[in-house]
Amino acid sequence: MTDYRHALIIILVMGIVTLATRILPVLIFGRGEKIPDYIVYLGKVVPYTAMGLLIVYCLKDVSLIEAPHAAPEFIALFVVSGTYLWKRNTIFSVVIGTVAYMLLAQLVF
Repeated sequence: MTDYRHALIIILVMGIVTLATRILPVLIFGRGEKIPDYIVYLGKVVPYTAMGLLIVYCLKDVSLIEAPHAAPEFIALFVVSGTYLWKRNTIFSVVIGTVAYMLLAQLVF
């Protein structure tokens, strides 16, 4: 199969899957119907769970024994926490934390 056909099929499948995730809740719950309590609960809990999972995943291979003793990671973690508490903007905090980590990892340590 040629490369452009392969890329076209991948884009088409991704588009269908994305559309299905948007339409499926409307088809399951309908419009105007009461959303089940467990779905409302999951909507409140899952974002925090996903963020916790991402934090654990990012810090799982950090070595406290070897230099730089996880300094860039923990400084960036504090930068993200501090900017979020200051601005209450998740995207801003993640961007600033990523920039801080990259600067620390590449230039300082």
